[in-house]
Amino acid sequence: MDEDQQNSEIEKIANLMVHDGLSPDEQDETKLEKYKNQIKTDCGLDDEQSMKIVYETLLYRKLKNSDSSDVLEKGNEFGAGFS
Repeated sequence: MDEDQQNSEIEKIANLMVHDGLSPDEQDETKLEKYKNQIKTDCGLDDEQSMKIVYETLLYRKLKNSDSSDVLEKGNEFGAGFS
């Protein structure tokens, strides 16, 4: 999967999560299963790769809703490890 396809999938899943009312802080894998399966179907990835994109989507939602314009500064708050 190339970067553009991955970004498109993250945006799609983020919109689905918002529509479903899922918190960007959700960590319960049973609640995230729906999104993992959608990514597997859309992109043909395995469970581990699909789950990684689910977590990237959650991070994306947190950063998108952040009140700071400095993504690198806020990344540390979410454990993204940006430096």
